[in-house]
Order: sequence, then structure tokens, then C-alpha cells
Amino acid sequence: MISVDQLTVEFGGFQLFNDVSFLINPKDRIGLVGKNGAGKSTLLKVFMKIQPPTKGSVTVPSHVSLGYLPQNMVVKDKRTVFEESRKAFSEVLHLDEKIKKINIQLAQRDDYESQEYLDLIHDLTEAGDRYQMLGGGSIEASIEQTLLGLGFKTTDFNRPTSEFSGGWRMRIELAKILLQRPNVLLLDEPTNHLDIEAIQWFEDFLKDYPGAVVLISHDRAFLDNITKRTVEISMGKIYDYNAAYSKYEVLRKERREQQMAAYRNQRKLIEETEDFIERFRYKATKAVQVQSRIKQLDKIDRIEVDEMDNAAINIKFPPAPRSGDLVVRTKDMTKSYGDLTVFKDIELTVTRGEKIAFVGRNGEGKTTLSRIIVGDLDYSGELKIGHNVAIGYFAQNQDELLEENKTVFQTIDDIAVGDVRTKIRDILGAFLFGGEDIDKKVKVLSGGERSRLAMAKLLLKPYNLLVLDEPTNHLDMRSKDILKKALKDYEGTLIMVSHDREFLDNLVDKVYEFRDKNIREHIGGIYEFLRKRKLENLKELERKEKSVNQSSSNKNSDNKQSYLERKEFDKLIRKSENDVKSSESKIESIEKEMQQLSDILSDPEKLNNDSSLFSKYEDLKKDLEHEMKIWEKSTEELEGLKQQRN
Repeated sequence: MISVDQLTVEFGGFQLFNDVSFLINPKDRIGLVGKNGAGKSTLLKVFMKIQPPTKGSVTVPSHVSLGYLPQNMVVKDKRTVFEESRKAFSEVLHLDEKIKKINIQLAQRDDYESQEYLDLIHDLTEAGDRYQMLGGGSIEASIEQTLLGLGFKTTDFNRPTSEFSGGWRMRIELAKILLQRPNVLLLDEPTNHLDIEAIQWFEDFLKDYPGAVVLISHDRAFLDNITKRTVEISMGKIYDYNAAYSKYEVLRKERREQQMAAYRNQRKLIEETEDFIERFRYKATKAVQVQSRIKQLDKIDRIEVDEMDNAAINIKFPPAPRSGDLVVRTKDMTKSYGDLTVFKDIELTVTRGEKIAFVGRNGEGKTTLSRIIVGDLDYSGELKIGHNVAIGYFAQNQDELLEENKTVFQTIDDIAVGDVRTKIRDILGAFLFGGEDIDKKVKVLSGGERSRLAMAKLLLKPYNLLVLDEPTNHLDMRSKDILKKALKDYEGTLIMVSHDREFLDNLVDKVYEFRDKNIREHIGGIYEFLRKRKLENLKELERKEKSVNQSSSNKNSDNKQSYLERKEFDKLIRKSENDVKSSESKIESIEKEMQQLSDILSDPEKLNNDSSLFSKYEDLKKDLEHEMKIWEKSTEELEGLKQQRN
């Protein structure tokens, strides 16, 4: 459907992509991954012809429509939410107007036999058929269903879009794209502005979507739930895996290990052969063997090891003065915006060294309480900040608060004071801003790069209380892991707003759940909290009470399943298990044969001038790769069957 052919993209002498090629097929579910700045967002812009390629081409057939949601966009505030959403149906609305005009013309005519009258009837029929095909009769219902799914209330439909935050306006843009039903959805971090309930709805929507989906996300769970193919961008190259993210990580590691093993074996063979040639080059009695070895070397297809991108941020929060035992305490705290009460009479106590997570859906007050603690918002009730507490704050929209016309260096230099000014380059280097990068203007940075720069600002002062609101939204997987390690090593107190279960695991020791205008304290880590709430993941925080009734109904339905149906299902599982075992046996056999052949190739005395062994080794590699794909597919089918049974 979309063909990328020998694509090269350069920025000021820096090569972002180098001669990459791949295809996007109908109904593909692709996760586009790679470190911040690798070129993921740029690739989507090339698809949309926003960014021209330096060389190569991207071919999109004329009948294929694209829907593109960027990380950030300029939105207009002239309509209500519902009116703005109706713009997705521009063709349908145009057809509606055309049908009305034709009907008016027909009502005014009585020349039923004339060619003009017959032409109008033909135009009316054609427009009506097209109108129905595009779902013209259900526009309002489709808009309502999509807006409700993305978290809007019916009372929001007639509100001006200007009353909503940037995140909510991005939801409106997402709704318009989904309502258009393009052949290919190009989504750049679409969940950054969605709460848990909206993410759950969005996942269900994408699973049933009839077109292709290309998705950039740093949410492992979201990628695993949606994608079936992972395209990695690394060091200007493309690596294509027929697997969701978690399986891709395993396959990438295995591929690298196999590649390195083959590379080491071949290097050993080459070095020993070269040593033989060098030792006996000038001995007449060995002339024939030397020439034979030289020819063998010329025929060897040299294995190249993929260049690895090992760049990673290196964060260590500076030691801070010791605070008092009490860090934050609230009593009878209430926050309202006009008639809207966010929370009421809440009580919270944070002591020195605690690492706390605020969880719950958007709009329940997590960010609001964070801003009250750092002094950004007023409130009623009591708030006590402990003795000698110095607060560092990372806002959810911190990357948007940076001044776009300043350079990376100026952003830090303008607020650095004292001795830290001598360490600006070191701090920026720790966040992967080195060399010419420090002279880049903020407006050309990717979302992840902006987040890293905003995070770097927290290292300018020794804070003993960090309040972080969704700090991982734009960070790549590796950067998230390193930030997590730095926060685990941080000796101060931590309050963090996040929906990322994996990031919170083994990091926090207390969870505050925001729910029904109140907060509830849960002692222990995030998984302990989930077990107490009998939840599988954070997304289920938003499920309504009806889910209890549904589970009971499902159980009764399961009990009605006939004996024959269960027997047939068990037969399918046994067949699938046999397929997996058969594939594993073949893989083991191929690997054993490869190891035996590798031992021969690494020993010149055993080669006996048999050059066919090299090609046989390569054939075995291809057989192994083919069988690994079969095993992967069989395993995926078996897991799916077991999940259905359970």
C-alpha cells in the first residue's frame, strides 16, 4: 500500500536515513520504534509530504488515504467541539447540500420527460448512493460515539474548543481523523493526551480498525496490545520484525547474539587462514595449499555486524540538603474551579525519603494537587511544606513551556547560577546534547529531546523533593529505563503522576489513588496496589461497576458451553502444542548441525579444501530463520487459544 524505496533523508549534513526500503501492507499494525531523534516522526512527515526526502521515494497510490496525528499541532478555536468534529465529514456534508439543491430544483420542474430533468434524477441517484456509502445517515451518532470514547461528555459537545486545554484539543483532532476512516492511520504518540479510560477505548477501536496503522509510542503495553509488526530505526537503518514490541526485544537480542557468534567464528576462520597463508607463502612445497586458501578467502561472504546505537542519557540527581521528617501534609484540602469540585477535604502526609505515585484517570485531580504542592494554584484548607524542603517540578507540558527561539545551551545557561554554570556542558552531555546539538534551537527538537532538556533543568539545583507529572511521555524506552534507575538511586522524596505501570514498578513504595473527588492511600508498590484492587493493569482503574456484573454473566455463559465444543477446543490446543514442540525440535536439530559445521569451519585442518561448507552454513542460517518464524507463529496461536480458554 505504501512503498518506501531507497529513502535517504539528511539534515545539514547529518544523515537521518540511509537508503532504507520497506512496505506497509493493508491491515498492517506497525510499531515504529527507536531512540529519541532517530527519525520516527520525520518518517511520518515524509509519508505526508511535509518533509521532502534527500533521495529515494515514498509511493502512496492515489486511492489510498492517510490520516496523520502529529505530536504537536496548531489548532483553531472558532467552533464548538461537535462542529469541529463534523469537519471530518466534509464530503458527506457537501453531498448533503448537493442533494438538497437537486431536490429543490426537481420540485420546481414539471418537464419530466426532458433530458435536463433526467440528468438531475441521475445526479440525485449518484449523490444519494455515495452519501449512503459514506454513512451520511449516521454522522451524528458516529461523532457522539467517538467523542464519548475519547473522554468527552455530552455537555462538552456544544462548548467552544477554545475552552479546552491543548491536550483536549488534540483529542478533537484525533476524533476527526478516526471519523474520516483513512486507509492508513499515522499516529505519533497518540496516547500522550489520553487518560486510562480513553486509552482502553482507543485500543479496542484500533484492534477492529479495517485499515493499516503505523504507530509511534513509548508505551510498551499499548504497543503490545495493538501492533503485530515492529520497525526499528537505528543509526539510519531499518530493522523489520514480524512481532509486537516485547517479542521484538527478544528477537532483536537473539539476532544480535547469533550475528556476533557467526561473526566471531568467521573472524577466527579468516585469521587462521591468513596466518597459514603468511607462514607458508614462500615455501614451494606449500604453494598449492596457499593458493587454495587465498581463493577460499576471496569467496567468503564477510559477515557484517549491525552497528549498535549505545548512546544513552546518564542521569544522577545532585545530593540535596536533608529536609525535615515531614515533607508535605494537607488537611481538609478542597479545590474547585467555579462550580466544578475537583477534590474535597483530602488528607495527605508525605515523609522524608518516600517515593509516591499518584494514579487515576485524568480530571480527578492528580496534576491539580501536584501544582498546589509546588505553589502554582490556590486552594482551601491546609497545606504544610516541611522544614528545609526544596521542590523541583516537572510539569506535564514542560516541553511546551520552553522558549522555542532559544538554543539548547541558552535554555540552561539563562537559569544556571553559581558553580553549576561551569558544569552546563556536562549536564547537557548527560542528556545526549553534545557537540553541535547544544546550538540547536528548541523549535527544531523532537518531543523526546524537549523532554530531556526540560529534565536537565532539574539538575541545576539540589532539590530534596521532586514532583514529576508524566515525565516519561516523550522519552524513548532506553531513556525511561535510565531515568527510572536515577530515581531509584535518588535519596530525596519523590511524588510522581504516571499511568506507566512498568515505570512505577520497583520505584514507588506508596500509591495514592484519585477517585470520586477523594484520594485513597495504598501502602506498597504498584503491583501490590493492583492486586488489592484485583486489577490486571492501570487501564482497568476506569472500568465501571458493570464490569462485575459482566464477569458474572460471562461465567454463566461459559458454563453453557457444550461438551463437544470444549472437546473440539481442547483438540485445537493439543494440535497447536504439538506444532510448537515440532518446531522447537527442528530448531534444536538445525542449531546442532550449525554448531558442528561451525567447529569444522573454525579448524583449517578439517576443511579439506571443501568450500561448499560455507554455503551449507549459510543455507542452515536461512533454514533456522524460517523455522524461528514458524515457531513464533505457532507459539502466538497457542497463547491466543489458551487465553480464549481461560
